[in-house]
Amino acid sequence: MANPLRSEVVRLYKNLLYLGREYPKGGDYFRDRLRAAFTKNKSVQDPEQIKAMIARGEYVARELEALYYLRKYRAMKKRYYEDSKE
Repeated sequence: MANPLRSEVVRLYKNLLYLGREYPKGGDYFRDRLRAAFTKNKSVQDPEQIKAMIARGEYVARELEALYYLRKYRAMKKRYYEDSKE
């Protein structure tokens, strides 16, 4: 794998690993799945395929960030806007 692509892959892996700490099923679950996904594709040599996989990984990272943001928003909303029906 070319050096620029390798650094992008490592950066993506570290970013996903960081984001996975707060995963709802647990950080260990996410880390194991992440490691398996990267290990499965480690033999890919085609730069275009690698770029496509990086793009998919970045999409997953954005989705995780949106998930966490939504969870925080819902928690704040629940704190400040409790239903007065009780």
